Amino acid sequence: MNLVRSTIIIFLFVTAVANAQEVLIRTKLPQNPTELLSTKNKISTPQGLIIQTQLKDTISHWSKKNKLGFDISEIAFVNWSAGGTSSISGLFKGEFTRVYVNGNHKWANELLLKYGLNKQDGTELRKTDDALVLNSTYGYRSDSTSNWFYSGKFNFSTQFTNGYKYPNTDTPISRPFAPAYIFLGAGAENATKDRNRVFYFSPITLKTTLVLDQYLANQGSFGVKKAIYDEDGNLLTPGEQVKAEFGILATAFLKKEIYKNMFFENRLNLYTDYLNKFGNIDVDFETKLDLVVNEYVKANVGVHMIYDDDIKTKDEVDGEQVIKGPKLQLRQVLGVGVVYAFQ
Repeated sequence: MNLVRSTIIIFLFVTAVANAQEVLIRTKLPQNPTELLSTKNKISTPQGLIIQTQLKDTISHWSKKNKLGFDISEIAFVNWSAGGTSSISGLFKGEFTRVYVNGNHKWANELLLKYGLNKQDGTELRKTDDALVLNSTYGYRSDSTSNWFYSGKFNFSTQFTNGYKYPNTDTPISRPFAPAYIFLGAGAENATKDRNRVFYFSPITLKTTLVLDQYLANQGSFGVKKAIYDEDGNLLTPGEQVKAEFGILATAFLKKEIYKNMFFENRLNLYTDYLNKFGNIDVDFETKLDLVVNEYVKANVGVHMIYDDDIKTKDEVDGEQVIKGPKLQLRQVLGVGVVYAFQ
């Protein structure tokens, strides 16, 4: 009897589970996303059993974009009567974005990488571009229809390898983390949903300049306090490797398709310090035009301009580097290359 009773109980249990699975499959999932996020949902079966099942959260608040590109330009001369120098240039580019949106909260992150090299006949390999930039902005808005956010912004930028005043490759004029710039502040941001237009203003921004190379710090490079020497050239006080400023930061970003397969992009950063020459504005402006040939081939032309009163120019005089005043820095780029975008 016990064996028969056990067999009946097992049969009823298996039947109930099978029916419950059928009901679960046929049950329509809630249309309200908040119901999907609930940790447990109860489903009643015809046999009266109540099964608790945990639904997996399939809603992601993250969006991401990854782009890798390589531009190349080459010119070669063989018995060319007009003369000329053969050369080849390459520029690697990377752009990675991660954006989190949940209700009135938005957290946008961006990593930009650039590194370019050039080789000409009769000269050594030279660097043409070098940048590592990280941007992170968190924003909160009180109205879900508004484009204005109360925001906190973090920006970090430096370079990958040493920089030189060519043809002198013995003494670097810059190194990784010499300089490095850190901006940290709070303010307001106005951004469209797709972030093709972003404006940010912060009246309270801390700017930190790092020169983590003692030789460059002793020279007072990039605005840090330089070393103090006695009359015989003996070092009394080494140069400082950190300079902190407190001021106003305004940034703007615009990307727009001005014609079919022609995209115009602008980036502008403006900063002025409250205590050190207030009104003397540091400018970092970059503009470029992308011409899309197809999904993988793209041509681009761009201009990058920088003016920073703390960045002094260096010239060679009788084999020695002489520091002079700040000047407008200008870089122009024209290239054709391949681009690979992936998720």
